[in-house]
Amino acid sequence: MGKLGDMANKAKELAKGHPDQADKGVAGAERVADERTGNKYDAQTDKAADAVRRSYGSGGTTER
Repeated sequence: MGKLGDMANKAKELAKGHPDQADKGVAGAERVADERTGNKYDAQTDKAADAVRRSYGSGGTTER
């Protein structure tokens, strides 16, 4: 696997170990994306954030 894949796997493992902090980061990234696009892609960012949370096993969602 290349460097990017290795980094992604490392990030996923860290997120699994610290899901609360990872949830805050995902929520922050989602908020920034929504702000910069004027919420034009809100449904897509919600879906992407949920997919990321599922990838590291987070059951909860963090309110923006």
